[in-house]
Amino acid sequence: MSTDEALPEHVARNRAYWDATAGEWVAGGERNWAQDEPTWGIWGVPESELHLLPDELECRDVIELGCGTAYVSAWLARRGARPVGIDNSPKQLETARRLQAAHGLDFPLHLGNAEATPFPDASFDVAISEYGAAIWCDPYLWIPEAARLLRPGGELIFLGNSVIQMLTVPETLAEGPSTDLLRRDQFGMHRFEWPDDDSVEFHISHGDWIRLLRSSGFEVTDLIEIQAPPGATTRYEYTSPEWGRRWPSEEAWKARKVR
Repeated sequence: MSTDEALPEHVARNRAYWDATAGEWVAGGERNWAQDEPTWGIWGVPESELHLLPDELECRDVIELGCGTAYVSAWLARRGARPVGIDNSPKQLETARRLQAAHGLDFPLHLGNAEATPFPDASFDVAISEYGAAIWCDPYLWIPEAARLLRPGGELIFLGNSVIQMLTVPETLAEGPSTDLLRRDQFGMHRFEWPDDDSVEFHISHGDWIRLLRSSGFEVTDLIEIQAPPGATTRYEYTSPEWGRRWPSEEAWKARKVR
């Protein structure tokens, strides 16, 4: 997975996008690597409130799918897990490796597509994605791949934009953040492209998520619709704290591999 010519069209486009914008995420990566307690999503909600991570991580093998600067893997390593990160962007991984050296943490980082990884079947106990594969990979490819990678009883955790956020977000940032207006159909939602950039995202409905997870061998154990905390702010222009107090701008899924 080293040349763009070998990549699927949307993966190649997203690699170019993330390499071009990698510098915008350095400060956030540095900040998150320096944190002891994880804080999740665009509102920075603490782990102590969301409880996304398994209670027991010591000596568990974890794959972070779409790791970016790999701060989630860093949080997991500090809790005794054995993380492995995979990401589509060489530039993001450059930042991740620099931060590994700066913080004295060492775990494998791989360049590749989370829809088709190089790892053997049943290699991991936990698969996790905060955004990453959760929105930048085709769910009909990366969810079965996560199932292949997990051992029986393994846990899948992923966080991304909520369904209602994607139904209400304007086409361009110039139009401002989401309002109470539905802007697109829920039926058939899958691939999203934006006039403001050349990236490709993927978002599906709750019903489609449930059917996909079940058909891939998972049982859903939780769906957390995340509310913006009082006084929260965000760098992202497509939503607002006021909107995020009324409707969930993000959601986190937890599932267990049962077959």
